[in-house]
Amino acid sequence: MTTLTHVGGPTVLMELDGWRILTDPTFDPAGRRYGFGWGTSSVKQSGPALAAGDVGPVDVILLSHDHHADNLDDLGRALLPGATTVVTTRPGARRLALPNARGLAAGETTRLTAPGKPSLTVTATPCRHGPPLSRPVAGAVVGFALAVGDRPGVAVWMTGDTVLHRPLRRVARTLDVDVVLLHLGSVRFPQTGPLRYSMDGRDAVDLLALSRPRVAVPVHYDGWSHFAEPPQHLRSTLAAHPGSRAVVRWLEPGIPTGV
Repeated sequence: MTTLTHVGGPTVLMELDGWRILTDPTFDPAGRRYGFGWGTSSVKQSGPALAAGDVGPVDVILLSHDHHADNLDDLGRALLPGATTVVTTRPGARRLALPNARGLAAGETTRLTAPGKPSLTVTATPCRHGPPLSRPVAGAVVGFALAVGDRPGVAVWMTGDTVLHRPLRRVARTLDVDVVLLHLGSVRFPQTGPLRYSMDGRDAVDLLALSRPRVAVPVHYDGWSHFAEPPQHLRSTLAAHPGSRAVVRWLEPGIPTGV
């Protein structure tokens, strides 16, 4: 069993076969506006369910990208040196310049070991954080597929911030996934009108039909002003499709939950 504690936004504390894994650490309080480049910005509307000091020791931080504050804020950044390993994008690892940081491009893999624990294999999965041709603006982003020891399949897949595009569909068809963390919210900015920078509920339905996980956990869909899909609309969309409704688990922030 995997135990997940949703801290807020994309931040999840994961306990997986002895490994303590933290995803996209964000621990700043609510109320601040953060710039996202090219004139875009967003206000953090909800604070974390756990304080950074309450997380405890962390073996691995999975950082989908380091350059947007809704995935790595100031208090989250302060946790990076204390983790045994930080896995992120190649450009992110160069910017962080930390001795514990490992950079991966989509399709690349790193294997982590620790005494008394099964090995953990981390494979970066493709993300496109916006419409076609947006990568030079949005920057490099990856998701992560985790495999434990010699067990077949993927124990946990964190999609990362992405729209539903062809490489993501292709990966979803090939991964044998137990638990998937879905980054949703349908991010939009006034400056770019109807263009979306992350998946919405309909995309989630399609992705779950392709990947067929045992459990799907929506994260990163509320708490910021740049999310365009209201949470209740997201819930209704997922509940309206039997295949999605059967696998989706909504986590209570701050409460450890076995999945």
